[in-house]
Amino acid sequence: MSEPATTPTPAFLWRPRGAWEGIAKIGGHGASADAPGIRLTLREGQGLATIVAADGREADLRAILAERFGLSVPEAGAAAFDGERGLVWSAPGQWLAVSPTRQGFDALPAALQGVAAVTDQSDGRALVRVSGPKARTLLAKGVAIDLHPRAFGPGRAAVTSIAHIGVQFWQRDAGPTYDIAVARSFAGSFWGWLEHAAAEFGYEVA
Repeated sequence: MSEPATTPTPAFLWRPRGAWEGIAKIGGHGASADAPGIRLTLREGQGLATIVAADGREADLRAILAERFGLSVPEAGAAAFDGERGLVWSAPGQWLAVSPTRQGFDALPAALQGVAAVTDQSDGRALVRVSGPKARTLLAKGVAIDLHPRAFGPGRAAVTSIAHIGVQFWQRDAGPTYDIAVARSFAGSFWGWLEHAAAEFGYEVA
């Protein structure tokens, strides 16, 4: 007796998809005279998590983060980094933790149990680094914040909007270099503004 025919099981190939995939195109764009004034670095694979301190436990939170993770908790409107790892102020009692890898803060929830709520944001936000001699001029087109070095320099952070899109950004160095985090669902709209605003300076996507 012959075996009954079976229908092949379809193969579904699931793979991680970067926040900027299909949106940003690697290479040079915009004005081509001289060197590009803007460099846009797509920050894929970063670990991101929000930390919200429990009522009355902020001092405990600061102690645990310093002793167990070597992290300094920044004050309002500031960011504190050691290399690519650090914390960015988000709101009173709230911070965004940033790590070079998604596994960088795997131990946070257990370590901060009862002290703070930790929520993974690695897949919920898109992160881009803006640098180059025209970086400050570019952001000034859309940010309603004084970006003059005397008012907003390395280690400063803000939660604001660009082109009516909520963003969180912080200045990494005096280059100037800025990191910008935006909700992943708005990544396409934000990129549309970013490439349009950067076109006059010439920009490179890396």
